[in-house]
Amino acid sequence: ACVCVSLQHMLLSFRVSELQVLLGFAGRNKSGRKHELLARALQLLRAGCSPAVHMKIRELYRRRFPRKGWSPPALPPLPPPPLPHEPGPALPVPPGPKREPELQQLPQPLRPDVTMRRLPFYHVCDELIKPTTLASTSSQRFEEAHFTFALTPQQVQQILTSREIFPGAKCDYTTQVQLRFCLCETSCPQEDYFPPNLFVKVNGKLCPLPGYLPPTKNGAEPKRPSRPVNITPLARLSATVPNTIVVNWSSEFSRNYSLSVYLVKQLTAVTLLQKLRAKGIRNPDHSRALIKEKLTADPDSEIATTSLRVSLMCPLGKMRLTVPCRAVTCTHLQCFDAALYLQMNEKKPTWTCPVCDKKAPYDSLIIDGLFVEILNSCTDCDEIQFMEDGSWCPMRPKKEKQEVCQASAFSGIEASSLHTGSSEGKSSTEGKKKVEVIDLTLESSSDEEEPPAKQHC
Repeated sequence: ACVCVSLQHMLLSFRVSELQVLLGFAGRNKSGRKHELLARALQLLRAGCSPAVHMKIRELYRRRFPRKGWSPPALPPLPPPPLPHEPGPALPVPPGPKREPELQQLPQPLRPDVTMRRLPFYHVCDELIKPTTLASTSSQRFEEAHFTFALTPQQVQQILTSREIFPGAKCDYTTQVQLRFCLCETSCPQEDYFPPNLFVKVNGKLCPLPGYLPPTKNGAEPKRPSRPVNITPLARLSATVPNTIVVNWSSEFSRNYSLSVYLVKQLTAVTLLQKLRAKGIRNPDHSRALIKEKLTADPDSEIATTSLRVSLMCPLGKMRLTVPCRAVTCTHLQCFDAALYLQMNEKKPTWTCPVCDKKAPYDSLIIDGLFVEILNSCTDCDEIQFMEDGSWCPMRPKKEKQEVCQASAFSGIEASSLHTGSSEGKSSTEGKKKVEVIDLTLESSSDEEEPPAKQHC
């Protein structure tokens, strides 16, 4: 209690600059008038802040009143206690612009680590702001948080050299500054998730966010699609001037969000296809074993499956497969084309299998070696049939129809009196022999049928 009272006296003596530094250090809103800043600082103290914040208050008080505080010999022993809690701010911090990096590194020790899910179309080069909790306070409905990050000369060069000009005089950077939001959960890697009523300003300019999705049901709050935000056009591509981010959002009871900023290199569907090919082709024996497993007779089932028909056409583009693939988690044999699948997810990343509608992320995709062999050896059909032993045969329904038509045209009138199949189309001599035998039988059985038969002929 005595410690809190002494710290309160120190806070009451702070100027606006000291209060702003303290609130920024604690990850709280540092904008407003002096009485508002002082109220937030006192509330922070009453809520039971960490020892690191206590030491920051004493440090600022020593700077404010160097003669009334501790004597100079007592200063060196003070920094060691905060080291386990705040590796960054415990070092001597000179006045000036170097205070800003404290803000981005503070939430690491005070809050649990959040891991963002890796995005296949982006390769992370650097972490500019590590996942930082957007803490909600009970006093305000709308929250605000401030963040800063600075680019190194090497990072600035990476971005500038990646500039590409697209048709229509539109320029873009393949190396980008990427802003991501997610739920503050540590159980597993988190997907992108935007806080409600979110507004973001980068260097004082409003940042465009993805548009809202149509509501799924009546009364449901609209949500934005789960994707990162490219803030490169608003960033200061300079190694001397830091970048600022101001985030406003609506607080929610028992739910916090996390913010992070990365330097990423954007990849294309062609690059991902090359990486998928580089992983190699899955052994055909895997698919043969899956076929045998599916065609094994089940003693409890009354119907036994003896064959499986699979299409060689991609369900996405309705074209013949070129790179047959599926996810290792899929239980079906049907493949889809990897090139088309990657192109579709490059435009709209859903990563859903077009055959079974289950999740098929990029890391789980495999190229099926058995289908590669079939596509190379069977070029004149669009469907195949698998047998119980893992073998296969092509299905050619079009040619069968043609044979039936030829057989019926060849037999002519005789086809009405003959109950034969398509074998007539295969051999004309056999058809003639069968006709002669039947004619002899008719003649021997009834003489009255001859004149009508001749007239008919």
